[in-house]
Amino acid sequence: MTQPVMISVRALVEYSFRSGSILSGFRSASSMAEGTRIHQKIQKQYKEGDQKEVYLKAEIPYGALLFVVDGRCDGLLVSEKGHLIVEEIKSTSEPLEGLHEGHPVHWAQALMYAYMISMEQDLPSIEVRLTYVHSGTEAQISLNRIMTLEELSAFAQDTVAKYARYAELLHQHNQRKVDSIRVLGFPFPNYRLGQRHFAGAVYKSVSESVSLFAQAPTGIGKTMSTLFPVIKAMGEGRARVLFYLTAKTVTRLAAEEAIALLVSQGLHLHAVSITAKEKACFREEGLCTKEYCPFADGYYDRINDTLIDLLEHETLMTRDIIARYARKHSVCPFELSLDAAYACDAIICDYNYIYDPRISLKRLVEENKKETVLLIDEAHNLVDRGREMFSASLRKAPFLGLQRQFKGVNQRLSIASKDINSFFISLRKSCDDEGQGQWADSPEALPPLLEAFVAEAEHELLVPSSVMVSPTDEDSEDGLLDTYFAVQAMLRTFKTYDERYLTYAEVQRNDVYLKLFNLDPSYLLQQTGKGFRSQILFSATLSPLSYYREMIGAKEEDYSLVVPSPFQREQWDVSVVPLSTRYHDREKSLIPLAEALKGMVSIKGNYLVFFPSYLYLRDVYDIFKERYPDVSTIVQDTGMSEGEREGFLAAFRPDNGETLLGFAVLGGIFSEGVDLPGDRLNGVMVVGVGLPQLGLERNLLRQYFNKQGKNGFDYAYVYPGMCKVLQAGGRLIRTEQDTGVIVLADDRFLQSPYHMLLPEEWRHYHVLR
Repeated sequence: MTQPVMISVRALVEYSFRSGSILSGFRSASSMAEGTRIHQKIQKQYKEGDQKEVYLKAEIPYGALLFVVDGRCDGLLVSEKGHLIVEEIKSTSEPLEGLHEGHPVHWAQALMYAYMISMEQDLPSIEVRLTYVHSGTEAQISLNRIMTLEELSAFAQDTVAKYARYAELLHQHNQRKVDSIRVLGFPFPNYRLGQRHFAGAVYKSVSESVSLFAQAPTGIGKTMSTLFPVIKAMGEGRARVLFYLTAKTVTRLAAEEAIALLVSQGLHLHAVSITAKEKACFREEGLCTKEYCPFADGYYDRINDTLIDLLEHETLMTRDIIARYARKHSVCPFELSLDAAYACDAIICDYNYIYDPRISLKRLVEENKKETVLLIDEAHNLVDRGREMFSASLRKAPFLGLQRQFKGVNQRLSIASKDINSFFISLRKSCDDEGQGQWADSPEALPPLLEAFVAEAEHELLVPSSVMVSPTDEDSEDGLLDTYFAVQAMLRTFKTYDERYLTYAEVQRNDVYLKLFNLDPSYLLQQTGKGFRSQILFSATLSPLSYYREMIGAKEEDYSLVVPSPFQREQWDVSVVPLSTRYHDREKSLIPLAEALKGMVSIKGNYLVFFPSYLYLRDVYDIFKERYPDVSTIVQDTGMSEGEREGFLAAFRPDNGETLLGFAVLGGIFSEGVDLPGDRLNGVMVVGVGLPQLGLERNLLRQYFNKQGKNGFDYAYVYPGMCKVLQAGGRLIRTEQDTGVIVLADDRFLQSPYHMLLPEEWRHYHVLR
């Protein structure tokens, strides 16, 4: 039986002909829009009878496989003599003088289109043209070949032959996957109360191609409640790919463990975890180029064999598995995880790989977007994360540093940097006496200056000045490459700037800081999510649900679900300490808090207390240790390594012989996504109502939402703050057998709106006088 292989021309030739080393990132940083603009400019020069963006499709049999290849060729032209010319246009920031032979992968794309049109029109021969256009100067060169149908047919066969083993592997895997999903059962003997309803709502949402906003309590098993029904839907052909999106490492690990459990019960699924580049990298320093890194050198010469080895022998590709195969084949682990993702059914990664316009996996996502489900864990984080991803900022200092650094060496780059530095000098003058400025509109004068800088920076990065240039100013800590990326991010943000943005500037000593601040991320989050099969957004703290639906950009037809707690009210012993933790009252609260902590830990066990800041934490800790030195304590520190974080959590052992009290920061790494079941945690105190620190951006949000007719203080402060409180308290009860103490230390918990934002099972508290 012939097995069809549906594939685009680009994907086919890139797999079959990619070679060489990883190039540093600035080579591909020119935006898609710039490439499109250059294509359109060339195509406008076509004469009557010439065609552009011509859709082509061909079937190429190879053994038991039938390759169904399609794509759009840039141009199908008619020469003066009446014969056809297939043109492939490539924009590049490389010097054109080094491209007289053309890249093999680019020729391969052009030749595949030539084969397809020759077969379609039964042409004995055809002219193939590869045109390069420099993205900075717009200079161009064209390379031409005359190819016979016989030559093109041999080329097409050779191309699919290179891909055939990989295609066979994917086909066999897909068959095993579907068969395994068909018989896959829920991995636990019973559903928890509300869990079946939650899983059913996920399945229904995916089936109907709508999104779901679900508030489900901690301990219900949200990870499995979302993964299991989506995987079952994949087995029925309702979806092809799932992304499990997380904000923190701990929730990534929960997704890996859930998939590992399903695999242990018979599921055959390819899943990969994408670890941040700086964490995955084997090298402590140096650029991602062949000159500095042996794992980048020749990467594309080795990656195909690496992928086949990996996919033949592994299903769940965690960070450690990726690292093992990367070392075995001497390839970059981060790039390996990205390449593996194209072959995987499930991708576990950070939000930014979907939502952040600076680093999103656009091509990977677009290829299967209509068949892709997004599972967004701890979705309450998406509001502030989205706001930050859609904002952009620049400082004056790097441009002054680059102006001096390249003076007399690369005068054009020095002048481009000087022009931006001059813009910042004018901006400083327009700020008020307090060194601040706010504007509804974006600065129109800045984009042309940034575009000029980008052009000169790209040229310098590609063809470095002959003289070794070192920074000459202590303020120029941001190098050319970092500044280049920051400028590109700013230019992208100018394109999305609308009434949901505000521009502000701050004078910071000798520096000036400028930010295009996204106030309301809902529209851009909705636009980014458009086209996916379904988005499942879930958290224990999507409260109030109407706020999160609004801020994440829910559509009217999207479902909402609030799952009741599966646990009994008696499992919590909740109390409120009615003291003020407001900033001006904190000095007076230190001793009462230390005494309240002593009361909480009077029964032997493991306890956590969460503070709104490190300073507050340290002040109470010092008093507590002075008064009660016999109580064992452990303290969250700033900038803890992964090993230190694991050590902190490991200290909470169920068999501890003495009481342990952990001091941690509200909203930090230990207040969300951490699982300490049973006697690993017996009590939690939350100090304060979690309000974000008063500051310029929070006040700008408050003003903006007040103007929108909302309660700006709730939107900017109360809802984000109480979310942190509920997350911290949620560390306590994780199973039906858990019991424990929650102490809420702030008099505002007795007042509205804070009281009403508490979970129902927490509202039956007693007040400690």
